Amino acid sequence: MISAFECVHDGWGVAVLLGVPNKDDSFKTHPMNVLNEKTLKGTFFGNYKPRSDLPSVVEKYMNKELELEKFITHEVPFSEINKAFEYMLSGAGLRCIIRMGA
Repeated sequence: MISAFECVHDGWGVAVLLGVPNKDDSFKTHPMNVLNEKTLKGTFFGNYKPRSDLPSVVEKYMNKELELEKFITHEVPFSEINKAFEYMLSGAGLRCIIRMGA
């Protein structure tokens, strides 16, 4: 994160951080990096707007244009929900499905 921000061009550079950082991560940089008019933005989901964008995602999935299954790394029954959190916190899982009926 720091490297990305410090590498952007003074005066017009923009660094966009995406995703969820590790719970122990911190962001420390010299104040001059901000005063030099560099821009830092962050996002979890980009510009995705569920109300207007979700219908088109569902349509693409139903038409087999979007393969969501390849993004699922683990499946656990609800009784093992703590294992899903372990996958997430360790960075071992991209997406974990929690089966409520299992």
